[in-house]
Amino acid sequence: MRILIAPDKFAGTLTAVEAAAAIEEGWRRRDPGAEVLVAPMADGGPGFIDVLSAVVDGTLLSVTVRGPLGVETPATVLMAGETAYVETAQACGLHLVEPKDRRPEDATTYGVGQLIAAAVDAGAKRIILGLGGSGTNDAGAGMLAALGATGVAEGSAPDEVTGRSVGRLDAGAAGLAGLTEVDLQPARDRVAGVEFVAASDVENPMLGLRGATNIFGAQKGITDDRKPAVDGWLTHFAELADRKTADQKGAGAAGGLGYALLLLGAERVSGIDLVAELTGLKEKAARVDLVLSGEGAFDFQSRDGKVIAGVAKVANDAMRPCVVLAGKVLIGAREMRTMGVESAYALVDVVGEEQAFADPHGSLATVAERVAKTWAR
Repeated sequence: MRILIAPDKFAGTLTAVEAAAAIEEGWRRRDPGAEVLVAPMADGGPGFIDVLSAVVDGTLLSVTVRGPLGVETPATVLMAGETAYVETAQACGLHLVEPKDRRPEDATTYGVGQLIAAAVDAGAKRIILGLGGSGTNDAGAGMLAALGATGVAEGSAPDEVTGRSVGRLDAGAAGLAGLTEVDLQPARDRVAGVEFVAASDVENPMLGLRGATNIFGAQKGITDDRKPAVDGWLTHFAELADRKTADQKGAGAAGGLGYALLLLGAERVSGIDLVAELTGLKEKAARVDLVLSGEGAFDFQSRDGKVIAGVAKVANDAMRPCVVLAGKVLIGAREMRTMGVESAYALVDVVGEEQAFADPHGSLATVAERVAKTWAR
């Protein structure tokens, strides 16, 4: 039996690499002679660098950057010649702030700009940024500020040189409220000659009912009663910077970080497609009898540019069955098959929710063993 194991992370419990190891361990208990190919996956969010560092011939550059609420945090840039890979969640991720401490209106992407600056200083001419898992909603203004962009706001302290009131592009969405002017040219000059690629599974625009605040704000802690004000701040910023770009696909990714990258001329690509290409997923799928994928929650969001949808498409193109192992399975058989998934198994159904969280590795291995009992030849 030849199998390909290509899971996403199990958020909060296992990285994609750890999940792949657990699935392989469980499968081999039932089918020790199997030929196993492993390809941990990511869609641009947390785990992006972890996955790519295993398949890209490069070196990791260690950087200390400002986290979403200003706390210094370690991060890495994967340098492969003149190409740099950046996982933006390392600088602005939701996981960097404890739930009780979250202040989404103040959270900044400043650290992402520091990562970009470090990559440029290291010689990068092409920077591929994975977007996802952000705890910020500042339209990428913080990132632009770290690269030199400036803002002017009435009532703020005057600049010592120009005498004009200086706005706070690095103070989160709330810092955008009083801006009267934005100058992006210093940021564009800082990265002149650098090609940007934004890898994301999000196609939403930045503003409005389908925008960053209204669709993704709640998971970052923005309450319904605050959404109109926050969306208004982002709209105000866009009107000063470039309103038309805010309507482009992917501008709403990572709380509007996609918008800021588009302002720098970024090309937007599918995160899962990018990772699939770099890991040789298509070639590996053609060599096996069965493809296994997985993630923490297999639900309706899994359909839209996420890892499982991408892996299932590759498996179907290769005419191979795709089976999913997940913490929870929250969609029915009809929806699964629409995605190209033959079957799905939930950890909570096999070992119980308490055990699934207490021992995620062991629980996933147990489920993988059960899958092998059904699917191994």
